[in-house]
Amino acid sequence: MEFVLIAIAILVVALITGISLLVGRGRRTTRLDDDAAAGTTLTRPRPAEPRAEAAAPVDQPDVVQPEAPPSIELPPAEPEPGLTFETPPPSAGRLIRLRSRLARSQSSLGRGLLTVLAREKLTEDDWEEVEELLLAADVGVAATTQIVERLRTKSLVLATASGADLRELLVEELTAVLGPDLDRSLGTDRHDGRPGVVLVVGVNGAGKTTTVGKIARVLVGDGKSVVLGAADTFRAAAADQLETWGERVGVLTVRGREGGDPASVAFEAVRTGVEGEVDTVVVDTAGRLHTKSGLMDELGKIKRVVEKVSPVTEVLLVLDATTGQNGIVQARVFTEAVTVTGVVLTKLDGTAKGGIVVSVQRELGIPVKLIGLGEGADDLAPFEPRAFAEGLVGEV
Repeated sequence: MEFVLIAIAILVVALITGISLLVGRGRRTTRLDDDAAAGTTLTRPRPAEPRAEAAAPVDQPDVVQPEAPPSIELPPAEPEPGLTFETPPPSAGRLIRLRSRLARSQSSLGRGLLTVLAREKLTEDDWEEVEELLLAADVGVAATTQIVERLRTKSLVLATASGADLRELLVEELTAVLGPDLDRSLGTDRHDGRPGVVLVVGVNGAGKTTTVGKIARVLVGDGKSVVLGAADTFRAAAADQLETWGERVGVLTVRGREGGDPASVAFEAVRTGVEGEVDTVVVDTAGRLHTKSGLMDELGKIKRVVEKVSPVTEVLLVLDATTGQNGIVQARVFTEAVTVTGVVLTKLDGTAKGGIVVSVQRELGIPVKLIGLGEGADDLAPFEPRAFAEGLVGEV
């Protein structure tokens, strides 16, 4: 009788242990500490694992022999398919590959300018038309004046230029006002044994969280290791959305409970990046209303807390290009809260006017470093003035 009781006890313990292992195997989130049930969690992408060969059927005994405890063998479990991480293309040359989308949405500017400048003799009405075309494209008054003045000095050349020569001349003038000499490099490299730390800020609805996911793809495509920080704890779906972006390319995501302290999540993300010796940590912050001073002050707090672990090397402001000049008003308020080092313009493939790039840079003195030219995962590209100008002008 004692042997039977012992056998039953072993069977129960083995079954409980087996079930626990199977349940734990499916978890995607590992707690950072024992008290993390109400705090920060560390989400690790599941590594790819090969599908196991089908196990041979095991004969189960019909009767348990009381003389010795039976060996418990659980039925062979079918392993879940391993995730196949996507391999994004490198950032080099992305804008050149995507500029056809820009040309389709902005070609009216290029066609209009080429049509006017190709006229045999340009009158004052023609030059006013050139000004109107540039202003309508959100190029801005100062940049428009510069372009028109330079074209006026070359008016004799314009009268004899072929269509291809005229296009080249216009591309050169647009490139000149786009700031080809501005430093557009991203502070994403390791330095002094610490990762590059990128804070991404912006108003609600600008596509900020999506942009953070796309930035991770850009960095992975360039061969960098990345940790994402989901510090937007006020929007319920933000952390889940960012986690999904990270899992696609095998990137670690640090997240916190909904409504938690965003500064603590940002701190843990950077600390994780330091301990893991990754190249870059990208932190998504909550969308701010630029009219709310308290929310803007919190951005400064996040930056101060993060820098207790590692210096912030890049602060990217995400602007919706379709908002036009209103985006510049938003940007000015953000620059008062944190030192913005670069601008990301999203939605440039829609109704946005390409000249907003010129306006943002001239009004703020901050370079546009990345632009979004579509809704695809790899439609975020480093800004290249020449390629952008060619996209605006279009083909002859």
